[in-house]
Amino acid sequence: MAIAPKEAENAIGLEEIHMERQEPPKGQKIFTVQEAVETIGFGRFHIALFLIMGSTGVAEAMEIMLIAVVSPLIRCEWQLQDWQVALVTTMVFFGYMVFSIVLGFLADRYGRWKILLLSFLWAAYFSLLTSFAPSYIWFVFLRAMVGGGVSGHAQGLIIKTEFLPTKYRGYMLPLSQVFWLAGSLLIIGLASVVNPTIGWRWLIRIASIPSILLILVFKFIPESARYNVSTGNVAAALATLQMIAKMNGAAMPEGVLKEPAKGRRGRFKDLIHPKYLRTTLQIWIIWLGIAFAYYGVILASAELLERDLVCGSAAPPVQDPGDDSEESRSPCHCRLFGPAAYQTMIISTVGEIALNPLNILGINFLGRRLSLCITMGCTALFFLLLNICTSSAGMTGFLFMLRALVSANFNTIYIYTAEVYPTTMRALGMGTSGSLCRVGAMVAPFISQVLMSASFVGALCLFSSMCVVCAISAFTLPIETKGVALRVCI
Repeated sequence: MAIAPKEAENAIGLEEIHMERQEPPKGQKIFTVQEAVETIGFGRFHIALFLIMGSTGVAEAMEIMLIAVVSPLIRCEWQLQDWQVALVTTMVFFGYMVFSIVLGFLADRYGRWKILLLSFLWAAYFSLLTSFAPSYIWFVFLRAMVGGGVSGHAQGLIIKTEFLPTKYRGYMLPLSQVFWLAGSLLIIGLASVVNPTIGWRWLIRIASIPSILLILVFKFIPESARYNVSTGNVAAALATLQMIAKMNGAAMPEGVLKEPAKGRRGRFKDLIHPKYLRTTLQIWIIWLGIAFAYYGVILASAELLERDLVCGSAAPPVQDPGDDSEESRSPCHCRLFGPAAYQTMIISTVGEIALNPLNILGINFLGRRLSLCITMGCTALFFLLLNICTSSAGMTGFLFMLRALVSANFNTIYIYTAEVYPTTMRALGMGTSGSLCRVGAMVAPFISQVLMSASFVGALCLFSSMCVVCAISAFTLPIETKGVALRVCI
């Protein structure tokens, strides 16, 4: 079948970069990092990499999902209004947005591993401090600092991407969603036990434990060989590749590792280089919309369970005339989650992995662009279906499907973004995308926790419309990265 000239140009543009044309000694073979990664193949090292770097998703999910299960308690303790509860989540993502760009820039300059370690130390430290917050203001500030640290966890995904052979990326990266699911279920399960007994402060302390444990095992994962060779540290890259080959029981390619031409690293203006401008702008739109929808679903679920907004029941429940307690007079909707609410949250959260097999098949056979377009379109549809007045089981089913779809969206855009940018700007590309992503996450609380109280239909239509925009943007992305080798520099 003939390939369209434009598609061929895009495919060729994503092949391994052009190296300096240095004549090797006569009879001596040379190889690139890409060729070494493909020759060594998949083995024990990649399994260890998957488990350790994938577990960063457990820590990240626990820190992010923590707000959803703690919000009802801090609302009651500090007598917060809707906008104050929403502001907590917004400030978490504000910290994420600011630090995401900074840490992405630093990771391209100083290495993925160092920034990953720094981000975990930062997030664990401020998370523990949050448990001692004496007031609402301190709580907001400290959680914003936690958000800043969590933004660096994306370096774990980049390290995985840069070590995986091409044909395994579309399968192994989506499986990392299992760790996010585990973290989400763990924090919900812990909340159902810890919140009613020893309180939310102890929940935060317990949630910090996975981050601390992961810090201790990071030493078993080396710095990215692609990063080292892009900085000219060929000896370190070669040592890493030899270690992986030994661990996998595979042979290294014959010859010497070739150093690429020195390229610019970690410069923002490279993201808007004519070659990447359209791709970058469309990726930013998609990231923003996916985060808006994802955290909108999570927070809307909490609001639906906490305040029963479905079927026109947004009005506060009728109070017993004889109940003159402070809680009954509170204008802040002080209603804590019961066992049934936690159960519904767990069921809807499990939905995040329900479509994983189909998502993996779509990514690998339909391609990244078409797969993302389809899941974004279905997300828009299910947001509209939430308008249907149905039973509790029906609402749980809709939330289950929404969580499955928004999770699939995140899987695909994470993979696409990590693949489409070269090594010299991959961390910065992920960082800026993650930053725009948090803009959507910052707006979501005010739609799910404020606007939804005033207009349930209006809020859901807004989420749905944004998903339609993202579906169109995904379909028209100029580059398809399925089965294409990672580039080293621009």
